[in-house]
Amino acid sequence: MADARVSNGPAGALQAGIITKIRLENFMCHTHMEIDIGDRVNFITGQNGSGKSAILTALCIAFGCRAKSTDRATTLKEFIKTGCSYALVHLEIKNQGEDAFKHGIYGDVIILERRITESTSTSVLKDQQGKKVATRKEDIRELVEHFNIDVENPCVVMSQDKSREFLHSGNDKDKFKFFFKATLLSQVDDLLKSVKDNLDKANSEVVELERSIAPIEKELNELQGKIKSMEHIEEISQKVQLLTKKCAWSLVYDIDKQIQEETARIKKFEERIPQCQARIDQQIAKVADLQDCLDKKKAQSAVMMESTSKARKRKSELEQKLSLATKERIELEQEYGRRRNNVAKMAKRIKLLEQQINDVSEQHMKDTQAEEHEMENKLKELQEEINVAESDCLRLKNIEDDLSERLAIARDELKEITSEIDEYEKKISDSQRRIRDLRLNQTNKVTAFGGYKVTSLLKVIERNHHKFKKPPIGPLGAHVVLLHGDKWAVAVENAVGKLLNAFIVTDHKDSLLLRSCAREANYHHLQIIIYDFSIPRLQIPNHMLPQTNHPTAISVMQSDSPTVVNVLVDVGGAERQVLVRDYDMGKTIAFDQRIPNLKEVYTLEGHRMFSRGSAQTTLPPNKNARSGRLCSSYDDQIKIYEREAIHMQEEAKQIRGKKRTFEERVKNLQDEFQNAKRQRMNSEKCVMSKNLGLKDLKNSLAAEAEAAASSVSNVDELHQEVSRLESDKNQFEMSLEKIQERLQEAEAKANELKVSFEELCESAKADISALDKATGELTQIEEDLRAAEAEQRHYEGLMQQKVHKGIETAKQNYKALERERKVSYEKASIICPESEIESLGGCDDTSSDQLQAHLTRLKQRLQQETQRHQESIDELRMLHDKKQRKIIKQQKTYKAFRDKLSAIHTALDKRWSKFQRNATLLKRQLTWQFNGHLRKKGISGLIKVSYEEQKLSIEVKMPQDATSSNVRDTRGLSGGERSFSTLCFALALHEMTEAPFRAMDEFDVFMDAVSRKISLDTIVDFALAQGSQWIFITPHDISMVKHDERIKKQQMAAPRS
Repeated sequence: MADARVSNGPAGALQAGIITKIRLENFMCHTHMEIDIGDRVNFITGQNGSGKSAILTALCIAFGCRAKSTDRATTLKEFIKTGCSYALVHLEIKNQGEDAFKHGIYGDVIILERRITESTSTSVLKDQQGKKVATRKEDIRELVEHFNIDVENPCVVMSQDKSREFLHSGNDKDKFKFFFKATLLSQVDDLLKSVKDNLDKANSEVVELERSIAPIEKELNELQGKIKSMEHIEEISQKVQLLTKKCAWSLVYDIDKQIQEETARIKKFEERIPQCQARIDQQIAKVADLQDCLDKKKAQSAVMMESTSKARKRKSELEQKLSLATKERIELEQEYGRRRNNVAKMAKRIKLLEQQINDVSEQHMKDTQAEEHEMENKLKELQEEINVAESDCLRLKNIEDDLSERLAIARDELKEITSEIDEYEKKISDSQRRIRDLRLNQTNKVTAFGGYKVTSLLKVIERNHHKFKKPPIGPLGAHVVLLHGDKWAVAVENAVGKLLNAFIVTDHKDSLLLRSCAREANYHHLQIIIYDFSIPRLQIPNHMLPQTNHPTAISVMQSDSPTVVNVLVDVGGAERQVLVRDYDMGKTIAFDQRIPNLKEVYTLEGHRMFSRGSAQTTLPPNKNARSGRLCSSYDDQIKIYEREAIHMQEEAKQIRGKKRTFEERVKNLQDEFQNAKRQRMNSEKCVMSKNLGLKDLKNSLAAEAEAAASSVSNVDELHQEVSRLESDKNQFEMSLEKIQERLQEAEAKANELKVSFEELCESAKADISALDKATGELTQIEEDLRAAEAEQRHYEGLMQQKVHKGIETAKQNYKALERERKVSYEKASIICPESEIESLGGCDDTSSDQLQAHLTRLKQRLQQETQRHQESIDELRMLHDKKQRKIIKQQKTYKAFRDKLSAIHTALDKRWSKFQRNATLLKRQLTWQFNGHLRKKGISGLIKVSYEEQKLSIEVKMPQDATSSNVRDTRGLSGGERSFSTLCFALALHEMTEAPFRAMDEFDVFMDAVSRKISLDTIVDFALAQGSQWIFITPHDISMVKHDERIKKQQMAAPRS
């Protein structure tokens, strides 16, 4: 896939490979046409039939495209204009800059001419003076490959027919074919498949050849067997005698080996006694220390619990008093409400009686004109009062709205302060958790790389150590030490942090055994690396390291185990991970200097930077990562986190004080808001009452005449009842004032108790948290104590069951073997003396059973061979040598074939893997770039590519569907929307390929005016940013295209009738 180079587009124009001039003679509809092409963006417009598309066809023909591939003709002679004998396509190609093609031969301009006649067609390459340089197809193909010009690629030249078919087609398979061909994946796929087919055929042929020599090999083996049997009859007889003697003494020597093994076993068990005893003594001391610490913590917890119980008791008393005060306040409020209702009822009754009295009095005066005038004045005054009350109601409403807005703002600020307090408490909790982890790591460094699970796993491995071929190494972090202090600790942990918890085993069998040990220790998802322990420490040549003065991850780490270092290099790539001081230096090293063999760059803060092709990636530090695991001094880390925790606690305390101030402010605003609301409601009730009074007054004018006679006699009675009600009302109002005073006293008492309760809670919170912390530490110490006691029992059992018992068994076996050796020695001495066997080299470490079996076979063979002596041994040897030379020659030839095929097969597998990976990356890149172009019209979309089904589907989400989850297929869009989305798809493909020039014919078909305007702006901006040369051909108006010195517009002459 060398030609499918992914590019983000250079900033400047290309200096080599772009077309500067096109000249056509007798080509299609043109008799003579010459057009100059700009270096960047070119628009060629004209009416239908003016020969615009002939320009693209001429480009394709000039660069060697077949006539059928243009979709305009079946043979080249059909491009000759009617009535003419030849056609000529003349191209001038710029050849400057670093990418120039054989600049010393062609100069700054390469002229490519293709001449077509009725019978032949020829292509010529000329230099800038017009001198003929080359005419061979190989020279033109070399030029095309150098500039990466593939005119059959629709992303390089999109003809009129391809544009219409591509923009209007809704077939997923057609889109996939377009994508597959445009990205050159189709070309690579066909090439790899043809290589695989040829490789399979070659393998079959080699297998047949290898089978053909099988009969000759069989004959050769038979001859060799005959020769050996005839040569070694006497030798076999001697061997039979020698093996008889060796069999006798091999029994003795086998027993000697068993005795030596038992002796070594006894010695090994005796050497383990001091180690086990030291472990037992160590655990006994650890149990004693933990027991002392546990007693101290228990005493400390008892003191803290006593002080906390007093605070809790005081808290309970305050809660009870606060409950009683609240209950008393509620009862007084209820009593106050009942009495206030009674007063309101009396006032209403008095008002009703006074109204009746007024009605009676007005009835007496209604006959006079003065009374009527007075009634009118009263109505007018009542109306003015209503107006005043309504304006006052409006004013109170504005005050209420203002207080409501201020209250909402204060509540939001209080909520922000509360969330800030929660955030600080979370940070404090994280700091305390890290302090606990560091203290745990300080007691046992292994726990930094897996916690208690890894210690449990190590115990299980110790119990099953005899089952492993070689003891596992791990965790890796426990075998690694940083050089130069803790300077690069954060950077190294970010670089190789995933490997620090891993274990290394020597083969797959040990891997399965370690996995079962992990399950027994409840350690899931353990990373196990299989690596050969016998490999010495790797020596990396300088040319394979990043060429920089900055240190690498492997250079700042040290390990006594060469296997650990080899794993960090082979698995983690630590030799290619560069460490730098700051962010800016990291960007310079990772992206600007293009250092070979560089994998990743890490900064002191933990930033990760790397580039894959043209994509540059920078990742921030992992905040959730456990830091400080490789530090040489845990005390410094613990002090840093303790200072941070104290600082955050002080800031949290200040914010809590700020929170209390805001709570008081919110409460005051809430009280003011409630008062304003009550005043507004009272004002509204007053307005309503006055309106009702006005209405009643107007109604009473009509009814006064009828009620005058009956009401005069009741005036005195009404006056008496009014007096009585006013007296009762005054008494109730006096009692209300007393209840109001009692209510205020109850509220003050309740508030005082509430403040005391809050102060007590605040003061006791620190004691309770300290008690919780001490309880947690006590629990942790108890767990450590139980673990230490269990480990002590484990080593004591190991000493008793394995060491002492093993020594006793080995001694018994030793005595039995001594007795058996004495008997065997006496029998062997009868057959031959031991000195004779020693002079012959001993028994060669062969067991007695093997020697006995060998002796039996030799006797049988001796018997068989003595019966066959018919053929001459010289004739057999000559025939054997002749066939052996022939078969060796054939085997060498076939082996050479097999080695070459194996190398080709390996290379093909690697290329298939790279092809599939590049296909996946191109699929992702296509979706990202497609969305980028759609966003300019407010559209979002998704491209789904299925290489198995060979389908490519485009889904878009239009702006009008933003509030829903509707996703449309392009077939559900309008013509303009479908054409624009498909054009964005084409531009995304353009970004993924490189070519010095690109041409598109009628790219804006099936678009409305709005879609065409957006499409033109999008495609022009893309072309200017891409940097290569673009040729756009369209019959539509291009006046809407923006003016730029890099954009060249040309109008084709109208066709002649």
